[in-house]
Amino acid sequence: MNGTFVGMPAFPDAAREAVGDPVLRANLRHATHTIRAKRARAVAELADWEELRRAGKQIKDLALRDLDRHLLRLEQAVTAAGGTVHWAEDAAEANRIVTELVKATGETEVVKVKSMATQETGLNEALEAEGIRAYETDLAELIVQLGEDRPSHILVPAIHRNRGEIRDIFRNRMGDWGRPAPDGLSDSPAELAEAARLHLREKFLRAKVGISGANFMVAETGTLVVVESEGNGRMCLTLPETLISVVGIEKTVPTWQDLEVFLQTLPRSSTAERMNPYTSMWTGTTDGDGPRDFHLVLLDNGRTAALADDIGRQVLRCIRCSACLNVCPVYERAGGHAYGSVYPGPIGAVLTPQLRGTTSGIDASLPYASSLCGACYEVCPVAIDIPEVLVHLRERVTEAGDKGQRLEKAAVRAAGWLLDRPTALAAAERLASATRGLHPRRVPGWVPGAGPWSESRDLPEPPAESFRAWWKKNRT
Repeated sequence: MNGTFVGMPAFPDAAREAVGDPVLRANLRHATHTIRAKRARAVAELADWEELRRAGKQIKDLALRDLDRHLLRLEQAVTAAGGTVHWAEDAAEANRIVTELVKATGETEVVKVKSMATQETGLNEALEAEGIRAYETDLAELIVQLGEDRPSHILVPAIHRNRGEIRDIFRNRMGDWGRPAPDGLSDSPAELAEAARLHLREKFLRAKVGISGANFMVAETGTLVVVESEGNGRMCLTLPETLISVVGIEKTVPTWQDLEVFLQTLPRSSTAERMNPYTSMWTGTTDGDGPRDFHLVLLDNGRTAALADDIGRQVLRCIRCSACLNVCPVYERAGGHAYGSVYPGPIGAVLTPQLRGTTSGIDASLPYASSLCGACYEVCPVAIDIPEVLVHLRERVTEAGDKGQRLEKAAVRAAGWLLDRPTALAAAERLASATRGLHPRRVPGWVPGAGPWSESRDLPEPPAESFRAWWKKNRT
């Protein structure tokens, strides 16, 4: 399996294949239900959870409202602290900047902290094309990389793999990337973790360049923040001589105090922990401590366009906790690969079309990858109204739409015309009841654009008597 999502089919086709895989569905059901239950208990411990949720929403909205001003302040603070700031309009520019920075060091290897931004830009593939090997050091990312797989979850990229599959990947592929797996490796979590630890340690100690993202950037101090659970991030952020951080511009918060809210809501929403085991913060460079050279690449890649959308801009509040994935009935069955993006699940169904637009088949299909049940909104720690954005994007897709969407739009208009005219509606109901035995169960194939809609739906059977007729006979 290729490491990028380029060329993936649209969600309906990808999901149809995924739901036919019983192992995948079992792995996803076990993992998401376990995480979901733990998160619910962790959130219930806080009596002021809803207040924190509202505070997080407000902080993010205010930060986004004045994002241009906060970014300039951030650049000034990072530069004053000894760092260098680069601005990247899109993925290609970000990859070019990072590649040139690595080349300037003379190194051909880098270690990476788990980073959604660099997955979004396809940085690993860009580095590989220039002869630079990027080693993922997060355990789940390591599994994905060794298995030549794609991540399928924001927080747990290898959630679609069970322990037996991970053991086989380690046995068969670790040796190709460095220290091989120990002989007789079992699927015991402790043994698998120890094998990864030994494999990665040699890379931590050898690498001269580290690449990271960041969970937050504090404008007033120029401080970047990474929260994690394994300690690999701390190693990558402190041991290399050069640190390059690629971060989406929306990760900016105005003040240090703003972190108070997110450092409570993020760990409980993501890993069900009261606080993250490792919270690393760095501000520029410091003599004799940590990297001697620090570069911050500020990534736009569609974020400015999303910011201009009155309804859609709320997706930029996302703090990548993945709580919405773990409660989504669609994600639980289809898995992350079906979304064709590094951002799967409910947030991916709105964030990806906001960043990439809705012109491609896969991006136009994502707003429909939802039951609109609203569970994603209920658990979101920054109160992103994902159902509202889904409907907003569906409207955009329909407005631009293909033949099937134009037909659906025409049908809705016809229904609107009929519902506005009681006399005509009553006549139509009488006609439908009188001819109910002649109605087909599916939309005929000759109706343009109706085929895909009708493949998975039966037409409702008209009642023998309309409600209007029943009411007139029994209640008047």
